[in-house]
Amino acid sequence: MSNDSPATRFMVVIAAFIIIVSGMRASEAILIPFLLSLFIAVICSSPLAWMKHRGIPNALSLLIIIFVIMVVWLVFAAVVGSSVNDFRDDFPLYKERLQFLTHEVRTYLDAHGIEIPSDVWQDILDPSKALSFVGNMLSSIGNVMADAFFIILTVIFILAEEVRFSDKVRVAINSGTGTDAIKEFVTSINRYMAIKAALSLLTGGLVIIWLSILGVDFPVMWGMVAFMLNFIPNLGSILAAVPAVLLAVIQLSTGEAMLTALGYIVINVVVGNVMEPRIMGRGLDLSTLVVFLSLVFWGWVLGPIGMLLSVPLTMTLKIALESFEDTRWIAVFLGSGKDVASELSLRD
Repeated sequence: MSNDSPATRFMVVIAAFIIIVSGMRASEAILIPFLLSLFIAVICSSPLAWMKHRGIPNALSLLIIIFVIMVVWLVFAAVVGSSVNDFRDDFPLYKERLQFLTHEVRTYLDAHGIEIPSDVWQDILDPSKALSFVGNMLSSIGNVMADAFFIILTVIFILAEEVRFSDKVRVAINSGTGTDAIKEFVTSINRYMAIKAALSLLTGGLVIIWLSILGVDFPVMWGMVAFMLNFIPNLGSILAAVPAVLLAVIQLSTGEAMLTALGYIVINVVVGNVMEPRIMGRGLDLSTLVVFLSLVFWGWVLGPIGMLLSVPLTMTLKIALESFEDTRWIAVFLGSGKDVASELSLRD
């Protein structure tokens, strides 16, 4: 293929990409549990390394991590299961109330000369779709819970393999540069996922506290949604806030809904715009366009779970591209461009 034209090589790459994506969609049932296992293992690798650094034996460290995973998984499954069932039972009432409020809004707009076609309102402006989206997402997560044994078992094997992974890399790769690049890549991924998980947990906890104070139904469920969607920068906070604000309008009043929205804004500003940049630092940012496209792409390939994993998967790709000089230019295009001006000034 070395003598082929650039157009031919480009077409081969596109064809390979299409085949890979088609294979991923076809193997969704196996791929999603494996990606979740990898996602959980990466988050757990940092505390595992911390315990190893403190002199705790590898076997004991692994047992502690497994115990924590089991407890968190059981709590998560119980909360998701009860929340999904209760939400499904109450959803017809919420939808009926929301349709009544929607009718009042449309009547008010029509009275002031703002007419919106019914098909446009139903397809684009229907607020009940936001509540349906959350219900479908939680249902998908509940379905994944059926693979709990496979996921936890895979996590155990990944963590057990990670104990000797660095030694294997040093033996397999004689090049010091290649070893350093892989080590930097693994370290960056572990650091990013550990910090992001901790900040997402803080975001979800604050949401639970605020919604409990306001009296919004299912505060734990909305906190869990905020935790999961916080892995999606910029767009995740909006997606997490919309259904909770709508429920506050339906259940309570417009005033409580505004307080709900205000709480989400304050929490995301403090955690996402103040704490996260200081803790995480620069160099791990993504372009807003890339975030949106990754959300659409992975959601199309893997469904709602793919949307939750979209940014971690894209961030993993970006960090991998940054770790090697030959592919660093691709990572620059995936980034937000905040450091481009300073780098250009250094070159000049």
